[in-house]
Amino acid sequence: MSDNFRSRAITQGLERAPNRAMLRAVGFGDADFAKPIVGIASAHSTITPCNAALDRLARRAEQALRGAGAMPQTFGTITVSDGISMGTEGMRYSLVSREVIADSIETACGAQRMDGLLAIGGCDKNMPGALIAIARLDIPAIFVYGGTIKPGHFGGRDLTVVSVFEAVGAAGAGRMPQSELLEIERRACPGAGSCGGMFTANTMSAAIEAMGMSLPGSSTMAAEDQETADSAARAATVLFDAVRARRLPRQILTRQAFDNAIAVVMAIGGSTNAVLHLLAIARAAGVPLAIDDFETIRKHVPVLCDLKPSGRYVTTDLHRAGGIPQVMSILLANGVLHGDARTIEGRTVADVLADVSTRPSPDQDVIHPWDRPLAPSGHIVILRGNLAPDGAVAKVSGHGSHEITGPARVFDSEEACLGAILAGEIHAGDVIVIRYEGPKGGPGMREMLAPTAALIGAGLGDSVGLITDGRFSGGTHGLVVGHVAPEAAVGGPLALVREGDAITIDAPHRELRVNVAEGELAARRAAWQAPAPRYTSGVLAKYARLVSSSSQGAVTDQAL
Repeated sequence: MSDNFRSRAITQGLERAPNRAMLRAVGFGDADFAKPIVGIASAHSTITPCNAALDRLARRAEQALRGAGAMPQTFGTITVSDGISMGTEGMRYSLVSREVIADSIETACGAQRMDGLLAIGGCDKNMPGALIAIARLDIPAIFVYGGTIKPGHFGGRDLTVVSVFEAVGAAGAGRMPQSELLEIERRACPGAGSCGGMFTANTMSAAIEAMGMSLPGSSTMAAEDQETADSAARAATVLFDAVRARRLPRQILTRQAFDNAIAVVMAIGGSTNAVLHLLAIARAAGVPLAIDDFETIRKHVPVLCDLKPSGRYVTTDLHRAGGIPQVMSILLANGVLHGDARTIEGRTVADVLADVSTRPSPDQDVIHPWDRPLAPSGHIVILRGNLAPDGAVAKVSGHGSHEITGPARVFDSEEACLGAILAGEIHAGDVIVIRYEGPKGGPGMREMLAPTAALIGAGLGDSVGLITDGRFSGGTHGLVVGHVAPEAAVGGPLALVREGDAITIDAPHRELRVNVAEGELAARRAAWQAPAPRYTSGVLAKYARLVSSSSQGAVTDQAL
């Protein structure tokens, strides 16, 4: 999609004069027109701690690119904070922002005919949004992660933002005094960086590293540490080499790269959002990837990392233990990684990992060896059944129940469900249904962290099931099933469930069903009427009209 940078040389024809005149106004001299123009797409903002430190990375990258012989051009893109909007109407904009980010980066690079792209992001949707744009553009590109937050501390334990959500549930159930909740809130987020457990941001940074689109070891660095800025400068020089060599993203974002990313997500206990985002990135890259491919890979990859939300450690602990290179080396040695996949550096994955031990250090317990995993197979399970003909995504930890049959407790919004939990109206053995929260029905497929965290805080995390056509935060754990497709708003079976119906979640057998006769379901289907859309204008209405099913990545640029 990019022009060859030499075509902008000052020696070219008169038709380029207006272009050069505009560029002179932003600092170009005669010799600069023969240099590659490299865009720096920065999601810096003070809206969220995830992105508050990105500007210094952009400045370091800009200096390095200029020193290498490129002409860097910086531009911004949006971000929204899932953590701040969680549990509110504002959360409907979260997944929408992924599409806005992708569209804006594509638009800027396409319009200005940039020769390369360095994208910098921190919060959950920055990363898949940037990778979607990178795959569409197919110009030399690299992703730079803003880094993870350092943990807060209280009562002798590490804290993350999820600690606050769970404390709300505990306080609401009378299991924690309000004073303790306040202290946890004050200390959970001590500075800049993305949420500190293996939640969505850190999951996606790890996946991007596994795919070869960011530098080795960069996906687990702390936002406030010097090495993060130094890594941004090195990424800039690697990108300059890629521009010169015409090393393109679609040469790197192959099916092997996506297989590697899925394997790493399983090994680190990553977020279910990875399913949605990797499907979307693969579609943009023209790589055939289906929801069932996650299940195929899951069976062969154990959970190796003991990380929050269900484990003990945070991402900075993973970094000290060897980070994603250490995890990938273990996977490669045991035959579940494609070592010949290429990376943005021009090296293969096997070359990158050549000097990394195939066993983790015995001096740490964050990364387990292959022969001593936390769970024998991956934690993200694809379910099907009469409630999810097109699939659903379950997250099961290595402990606790993986199946339940119980009466349906039906709610048509997240707020209604949360109110019932905090009022003590949900009991052990119930199966919660939260519907009309899918991509179209929400619109925006909100994350259900507030209800799931409230269940954990109330001591019901292992005894209550929850299913939804919405999503889950990477901070969610428990017996939860999301991404139910087709969603309720388009007449999916979830819309037919009634209060008290017996619902079965059976993760070992990959089944999600309502135990109601097909004849009765057919009668309910005939009587069902679609609800009126929540929004009739603006970006949410536009999104609802365009968005595909969650089983296809919830993309908005599907073929017409």
